[in-house]
Amino acid sequence: MRKIAVLNQKGGVGKTTTVVNTAAALAQSGSKVLIIDLDPQAHLTIHLGLDPENIRSSSYSVLTQSESFEKALKMVRLNLWLLPANIDLVGAESELVSVVGRETILRENLKNLEDTFDYLFIDCPPSLGLLTLNALAAVEEILIPLQPHFLALQGFGKLLQTVDLVSKRINPKLEVKGVLLCMFDSRATLPCEVKEDIEKFLDNTRGANPAWAQARILPVYIRRNIKLAEAPSYGKTIFEYEKNCHGAEDYKKVAQYIHSNRQTDEPKVLNQADSNQKEEKKRIEIKTLPQNGSYNPQTHIEQINSPQEYSGPG
Repeated sequence: MRKIAVLNQKGGVGKTTTVVNTAAALAQSGSKVLIIDLDPQAHLTIHLGLDPENIRSSSYSVLTQSESFEKALKMVRLNLWLLPANIDLVGAESELVSVVGRETILRENLKNLEDTFDYLFIDCPPSLGLLTLNALAAVEEILIPLQPHFLALQGFGKLLQTVDLVSKRINPKLEVKGVLLCMFDSRATLPCEVKEDIEKFLDNTRGANPAWAQARILPVYIRRNIKLAEAPSYGKTIFEYEKNCHGAEDYKKVAQYIHSNRQTDEPKVLNQADSNQKEEKKRIEIKTLPQNGSYNPQTHIEQINSPQEYSGPG
């Protein structure tokens, strides 16, 4: 299983959007994908059409109550499984402060799933606390979404230093693999200048062999697209909401890039799900939110595939 944390301590840079749509693109192509919501705001959970207030088994119960990881998983789309979050996750850090091995709880819970899924994506909270530390201890790769403007760069160096520290003390396999530019406008001067600054910074620090020595700016970027902002309110991925928009095109390219730069095996081109997967998809009935542009917990999508608990991709 290839394990990737999507991380930036600054909020609103596109972490959740990147996790949802990259994972959805990979799942649609036939890969088995697991995504974990570690943000107490539960935006990833909401984006996929679930109501956090109705979530009982969650990342909080797995981290703090020793609940079975498999029991807490929910199949939310074909080939796509979610460990959801709710507001209880706010108290997780204070509850775990005196627990021995608190930084590696998530990693221990994932051991039994190593051969079950092809990809794991973790949506990290916009902070560098214990929840983020659990994510960094559990993965081997980090993808950093970044908006190309001056303020977005202020915490970039601090973020990389934190990753390097975790790599040295907790998880020696941890590496920053890529920086994904979101809301990028190639016609404007500032985004291009910021892109050049990031490239220079990464090039100038490679000699010290830090945890980001292999980091690259992805050769694809996410253009500004209003459809990406609208999709979460309907509980849909961008491919379900508007499959022909720029946002869908861009995230499909991101998935292609990640898939073709695997650490093991020969690269292969993503293909559409085969006929058997299509038949299985027909049996997954999803009721979408009303087409009114707002999220209503009383009318959110019906839970998928009764019973909802995880029973394995097979």
